[in-house]
Amino acid sequence: MTEGRVQIETDVVFGVGGGRDLRCDVYTPPGGAERAPAVILVHGGAWRQGDRTQLRGYGILLGSEGYVCIAPEYRLTPEAPWPAQIHDVKAAIRWVRAHADRLGIDPERIAIEGNSAGAHLALLAAGTQDVAAFEGEGGNPGVSTHVAAALAIYPPTLFSAGPRERGAVPLLALTEEGDDEVARLAGPLSHVTADFPPTMLIHGTADETVPPLASIRMYEALVEAKVPVELHMYADQPHAFDAQPAFGRQCAAEMLLFLDRYLVPGNDESAAEVIAAVDAAPDVG
Repeated sequence: MTEGRVQIETDVVFGVGGGRDLRCDVYTPPGGAERAPAVILVHGGAWRQGDRTQLRGYGILLGSEGYVCIAPEYRLTPEAPWPAQIHDVKAAIRWVRAHADRLGIDPERIAIEGNSAGAHLALLAAGTQDVAAFEGEGGNPGVSTHVAAALAIYPPTLFSAGPRERGAVPLLALTEEGDDEVARLAGPLSHVTADFPPTMLIHGTADETVPPLASIRMYEALVEAKVPVELHMYADQPHAFDAQPAFGRQCAAEMLLFLDRYLVPGNDESAAEVIAAVDAAPDVG
């Protein structure tokens, strides 16, 4: 189908999980794509709910600016326990790279973005590139899960199996079976190294679902590791604040500027031009 001239292909099989097909939606820029940058969009929903249509607005917006966007599903925890979710996201990354020619993308310019639980999965994938314990068996074995950039909106970055650590989310939100080691390995904060890709973090200061300190601590760790990182804090905004059209457009403008800086070498488009393009696009909320 066509929406805002962005071509949307739905129900594309990208892998297998739990004996069933895993599907994604693909957003292709107007006029098609050739060696374009790509963004994998990972939805939220507390790992228990939600679906790949949640980030449709971002897919349309970024697609209209030349990015091929891929929105995959992943098995939710009522269907499959942790770590099936990261395995499925990794399968999506491998599929995107393996099918770069079919998608019209540059396999070295793949970014990953997520909201909430999806932001956790995006950061964890970015921090565990090609680490066997997180790869799963969802398809395209041997293909790299390297990503060139990561964007995370109100992300859980650390978990606590016992007394709640500052900035942490209780491990029970992710899995009912786990200890301190499971909590440590599930947290993107534990996987920060100098090899982490350039990262953007966005959070609201009034978030009562995922503590704002989760993003602050991730930012501090990435700074210490000398990774290019930026943190955008929105005053008095709750969890999922970007569902409001004005905030969604602003977040999208910041995402686009960040992606252009790290995925489009030599791009010198001004901030005013990018924001004007976002203002003219459909609402993402």
